[in-house]
Amino acid sequence: MNERLYSVEEVAERLGLHVRTVRNYVRDGKLHAVRIGKQYRITQADLEAFTGLPVPDPLRDTVARTRHAEVSSILEIDAIDPVTADRVIVLLTGAAQTQGPGAQPLRVQTMYDRERARLKVIIVGGPADTARLLEYTEGVLSS
Repeated sequence: MNERLYSVEEVAERLGLHVRTVRNYVRDGKLHAVRIGKQYRITQADLEAFTGLPVPDPLRDTVARTRHAEVSSILEIDAIDPVTADRVIVLLTGAAQTQGPGAQPLRVQTMYDRERARLKVIIVGGPADTARLLEYTEGVLSS
């Protein structure tokens, strides 16, 4: 038997009830429970039968969720002329908007300071997409 067992406290928390109310349900036979030592344990099947609804398993739901990783990068480029800065800006903003379906959002913000000849780029997105944009930038700067 590999079924999840819930304590009275866990059932009370899940159902939004007081612990004493859940214990009374168990004692009155409304909610089936097994006594282990001095405590009651309620199986997931018994809890579902009591509520009439499936009980989400937080451990299973956490494992089943897709992992999400996000990177925030700030890139500062000094001594960059306006033409090259424009090339970098157009490339990055265009690449950020041409992602495939279901891709993680990719956000790019740029600021060019003509007096200091400095371009600042802020990229927020998935690690692979962010790395791809940084490689594009390196390619433009090295040419």
